[in-house]
Amino acid sequence: MSDVQQRIRETVTGNPVVLYMKGDARFPQCGFSATAVQILKACGVDEFVTVNVLADEEIRQGIKEYASWPTIPQLYVKGEFVGGCDIMREMYQAGELQQMLEGIAKV
Repeated sequence: MSDVQQRIRETVTGNPVVLYMKGDARFPQCGFSATAVQILKACGVDEFVTVNVLADEEIRQGIKEYASWPTIPQLYVKGEFVGGCDIMREMYQAGELQQMLEGIAKV
């Protein structure tokens, strides 16, 4: 496992909710990342780790390989890859994401 893959693994397994995105929760730098943050907040998740892929090219490429998922943002819950913005939206609309996140990373 490469150094980048190891860093990603440590981040996603060491935090309950991790969002790899463009920008950060306070200043998303693309519409999909902004939507992903809004969905998490709508689920009542007040605390989650964001990783700005624009700040580190190795992470930006490495996260795509880690989950075999070509796009950003990417959501991880309890170390497991959930999906990108569209999957998050579908799961939220179905009530599945709220159930998955219930009791996790709330203040």
